Amino acid sequence: MAKKRIYEVAKEVGVDNKVVLQKAKELGFDVKNHMSSIDDAQVAKLKGSFQNSAPAEKSNKIKIPVSSIRKNEKKQEDNAGSKKPRRRNNKRRQNNDRNHKNRNDRDHSANSGSGKPKAAALLQQFKQKQRAEEGQLNRQAQKAKKEYHEQLKYPKKEQPVNNKKKTNKESNNKKSEEVGKKVIGPKILKPSPARLKKNQPSTNEKPAVKVSIPEPPKEEKRNNGRGKNMGKPGHKGKKQFFNNHSEHSDRSERKRRKNKKRKQEQKPKKQITKRKERPLPETLVYEKGMNAQDIGKLIHREPAEIVKKLFMLGVMTNQNRSLDKDTIELLAAEYGINAKQKVHEDISDIDTLYNKRMEASKKSKNQVKRPPVVTIMGHVDHGKTTLLDRLRHTHVSAHEAGGITQKIGAYQVRLDDRLITFLDTPGHAAFSNMRARGAEITDIVVLVVAADDGVMPQTVEAIDHAKSANVPIIVAINKIDKPGANPQHVTEELMKYNLIPEDYGGDTIFVNISAKTGQNVDDLLQMILLQADMMELKANPTEMAIGTVIEARLSRGRGPVADVLIQQGTLNIGDPIVVGDTFGRVRTMTNDRGRQVKKATPSEPVEITGLNDVPESADKLVEFKDEKTARSVGEARAQQALQKSRENVQHVTLDNLFDTMKKENMKEVDIVLKADVQGSVEALQQSLEKIEVEGVRVNIIHSGVGAINESDVTLAGASNAFIIGFNVRPTATAKSQAETEGVDIRLYSIIYKAIDDVTAAMKGMLEPTYEEKVIGNLTVRETWKVSKVGTIAGSFVDKGLVKNDAKIRVIRDGIVKYDGEIASLKRFKDDVKEVKQGNDCGLTIKDYNDIKVGDEFEVYEMQQVEPK
Repeated sequence: MAKKRIYEVAKEVGVDNKVVLQKAKELGFDVKNHMSSIDDAQVAKLKGSFQNSAPAEKSNKIKIPVSSIRKNEKKQEDNAGSKKPRRRNNKRRQNNDRNHKNRNDRDHSANSGSGKPKAAALLQQFKQKQRAEEGQLNRQAQKAKKEYHEQLKYPKKEQPVNNKKKTNKESNNKKSEEVGKKVIGPKILKPSPARLKKNQPSTNEKPAVKVSIPEPPKEEKRNNGRGKNMGKPGHKGKKQFFNNHSEHSDRSERKRRKNKKRKQEQKPKKQITKRKERPLPETLVYEKGMNAQDIGKLIHREPAEIVKKLFMLGVMTNQNRSLDKDTIELLAAEYGINAKQKVHEDISDIDTLYNKRMEASKKSKNQVKRPPVVTIMGHVDHGKTTLLDRLRHTHVSAHEAGGITQKIGAYQVRLDDRLITFLDTPGHAAFSNMRARGAEITDIVVLVVAADDGVMPQTVEAIDHAKSANVPIIVAINKIDKPGANPQHVTEELMKYNLIPEDYGGDTIFVNISAKTGQNVDDLLQMILLQADMMELKANPTEMAIGTVIEARLSRGRGPVADVLIQQGTLNIGDPIVVGDTFGRVRTMTNDRGRQVKKATPSEPVEITGLNDVPESADKLVEFKDEKTARSVGEARAQQALQKSRENVQHVTLDNLFDTMKKENMKEVDIVLKADVQGSVEALQQSLEKIEVEGVRVNIIHSGVGAINESDVTLAGASNAFIIGFNVRPTATAKSQAETEGVDIRLYSIIYKAIDDVTAAMKGMLEPTYEEKVIGNLTVRETWKVSKVGTIAGSFVDKGLVKNDAKIRVIRDGIVKYDGEIASLKRFKDDVKEVKQGNDCGLTIKDYNDIKVGDEFEVYEMQQVEPK
């Protein structure tokens, strides 16, 4: 079912939209505006209502366009405005009337000729009615225009809404009554907006036709009624008015009201409140590279003001350009405030952070007593590990290869409810670096000297390490139970190194002990506690932990494992830490007895897991507040270490040119080194690099901790190197891969055996060295010249022997005449390989025939000499 809109029905009926809308509402239709739709039945009903109210005949309805009304209005204005009527217009009107009269006369005569006089009479009557209506229309238009102008000059107060509704209903009723009457004459279609109803004439008068004439625009007055908008009857101009208003004026009016309403709404928002001037800070803490915006936030000023200040100071810049240090200080001086550059603390420098925390803990008021850290030093096989074995009641030395300690250990001993932490450092010369680390983290050094052996080189080295660390030394003269022990002699030897016992007026404590039997071991512990009380060792357990790595290794099941000694603070499980160039979170902690603990207090050695890589020995351990910071610091340190290793390239200069050329000509022994702990790796690497074999040097292409894996075998095969494993074994896959690729894997448990094998391999790579060795002397007794053979020398072997492949010199009167090779050697008629002393022989010399009787032959050969 098709539907129509209200305005379409109004167009068909010829009535204003408002009137049709009002009628539809009266009929009970659900409509709201002229765009509302109604169905066909409703359209028919609505049209019928208008037809019932106005049943005038179609023949009596004459539509007059608005332009003609305006033209008549214009004529009236011209007549009213000028006192003298225009003759031209009158003549034109007269001519039109005359032509119209003649046309009517012709029509009348035609009608009379046809025998129809009634039609002519009706036409004449209709013309008279039309003229009367035209005059009345002009009068009504003039009156409406006058009232419209008066209302514009003196506007009346708006009536209430109810009155409006009432008047609208009354006007509609009156319209329907007027339409109901039969009106003979023209029907004028006029659009009448509701807003102009108040401008209509009063309801007392009942004119036949109601027309509202709009006020002509000002331009038309200036142009004397001949503007562009005025057109011929039946034609609309460009700015034709519609019901006293133009489309442009309505649109501009709506726009003006909308803008006015918007301005009223935005008025309170546009009120700018003055910002309170905040005072300048006393000091401007700046960073290099800040711009005007950054400085403005710090000193509470606008960036534009700062740019202006700088411009007045002669600095051309904008608010986004970075400023240098001098410019920022100049700007601060202009504002009258101090300038201080912000110092950034490099959190990746954990050594500095370690020292700061150490100093802060010493000044803290929360310090408590801590156990002393004691390092045991001495020469090989002087009884250090046996002493610790006695203290811990264990048998550590029974499991050590070769009877020597090859990794650092830490143990705690309890005496009189007090703890003592012991560090056991190896005594072999290869581990001097580890002993140095042990001396750095210790409080007291116990120097073990065998009473039957005396002072040895490693003993002297241990004394030097202790003195450089500025720690007190307690001398323990061991093995006093052995026959031939002479403690007094050992004391006299140590006095040469400024270790004077207290009995002799010195300050060094001497204790004679027997680690094997336990004699005087308790006295040694008491002396250690006494020395610790005198030193007043304290620590702050409430702060974040710091410590030092004693040893590190790679465990197959647990990953990187580090033995650390906590020095300040308390380390708990789950704490984020940075150790050297690695980082992680503490996963587990195990004490020296193998028991897991949840926290580690100062001077307590623990074994921790949870690091992302194996750290180096003597690396610093620093705890951080969160894992994010620890991760960033660890990654930054790893990147710095990598960059440092790349930059650690020795460039050739004039000073080291000869050494570089000599080194490039040297042969290299490529080694992949793997050990059980980091300390053993360092000790082996240093020992191997110190091997001196002329012309050959050791090149450690890779070193690490843990078992020998496939990557190690692949690297060794690609580099033509061999693998040294110290206290480690290859995996099954690596072993089969090494057999397939022919990579040599050497496994050791004693360090000096590895050093000897590498030394032999280095010597085997040298070029063979040959020396000249005289094996015989001959004297020429007779010569024979053979044309095809040359000169044959009959000789007698005076000393040694002669070989047919040896070299020979011809000496005449003590001067070497020729040096060459033996061409042939015969005894009688047979060729022989050699002729010994006391026998005759005949020989020829290659490419030499000037042999005379009495010449001496010196027979020699080149023999290979083993490298030293």
